[in-house]
Amino acid sequence: MNYSEALAWLYSLQRFGIKLGLENIRRLIAELNLGPGSARASRAVSGAPPEACTALRVIHVAGTNGKGSVCAMIDSICRAQGYRTALFTSPHLVTFRERIRVNGEMISGDAVADALTKIHDLVRDWDPHPTFFEITTALALKYFSEAKLDIVILETGLGGRLDATNAVQSNVSVITPIALDHQKWLGDSLEKIAAEKAGIIKPKVPVVSAPQKKEVEIVLRQRATECGSAIEFVTAPYEQHRISLPGAHQKLNAALAIAALRREKIDIDDSAIAQGLATVDWPARFQRWDERTIIDGAHNPAAAHVLAQTWREVFGGQRATLVLAILSDKDFQEICEGLAPISDSVLLPKIRSERAAAPEELAQVLSTITPSLPYSITPSIADAIDQARAKPNPILLTGSLHFAGEALAYLRGEPAAFEECAQ
Repeated sequence: MNYSEALAWLYSLQRFGIKLGLENIRRLIAELNLGPGSARASRAVSGAPPEACTALRVIHVAGTNGKGSVCAMIDSICRAQGYRTALFTSPHLVTFRERIRVNGEMISGDAVADALTKIHDLVRDWDPHPTFFEITTALALKYFSEAKLDIVILETGLGGRLDATNAVQSNVSVITPIALDHQKWLGDSLEKIAAEKAGIIKPKVPVVSAPQKKEVEIVLRQRATECGSAIEFVTAPYEQHRISLPGAHQKLNAALAIAALRREKIDIDDSAIAQGLATVDWPARFQRWDERTIIDGAHNPAAAHVLAQTWREVFGGQRATLVLAILSDKDFQEICEGLAPISDSVLLPKIRSERAAAPEELAQVLSTITPSLPYSITPSIADAIDQARAKPNPILLTGSLHFAGEALAYLRGEPAAFEECAQ
């Protein structure tokens, strides 16, 4: 298969939905020969205890918001120090290849095609068939096992306990702020969601966590105690050097990233921290596209409130022309309530994602909670951006990482480069 054929096959696996569990990924690791001895990097995926993985360090990150930013910061700091890194994140914004990087470089289309061809032939008759995310995780681990690496950074896809990335033996577990999201899969309370995220905590593996609500902290401490794992809550924001990602919350994310490296005794000096944080590139996190256009992937109520706070830090009392698209399984009302106070008017484009809520649904929510806030529905992102640019206010495109990706592809002049994906 070539790249486009391989991606079409992989995307077709989304029909299997999301199935949490480790049986398939463990079988993939075994049958792709990612077990002991196949390569230096594979020692981490073999289930060997952390003391057997001294040459290669694996940092595993779970949480509701900030996972990607923390992973990107760890990666950037380590590369500034001269370490060779691997980074696995999700979802992507524009191209699937963003999810899998070695030393800051995305996996090539040819490498995706070659590995997926092998995996396709391997799993052809499996029952149950591996899911999209299980195959994607296996692809990443296979690619990493063939590279010369010092540090691997893995972001969970959904939850933690039964997420495919949890088949990997880590050296340190990192937990970013936990809030309500993905309740359909993870549970309908903060305690239930925290218990799933806490599933990345492994016996005798240290844990660093962002500040958490009391009920979440109790769950994390209990899991750490059961595992005999030391846990540290990082409460002081990092203030020493400039961070390229705006917002007070990113100072806490930076402190968490540094604490994870310190906990694993990875040798990092102050100049690498300064350089790594100044140059970290993580699009759609309060990304300033131009002087008056901000793109942000906030997609749950907690993230919407943080976004509004960051908007006020940067723009003061200026209100936004809000260009908003939200996925249908999200809490529209609370997201809209979080963003309405910083909005002067709202544009609701129809976007490509099959998971997107209809603009008419969002219009109904807005008219209920803020009847005085003017809104209009547009047939496309292009129309919405044209209308927003005709107004004097700064522009905020937000509501979903999928929407942020489509918007970025459009703004770059490459709408066809957007590889839309439901997961």
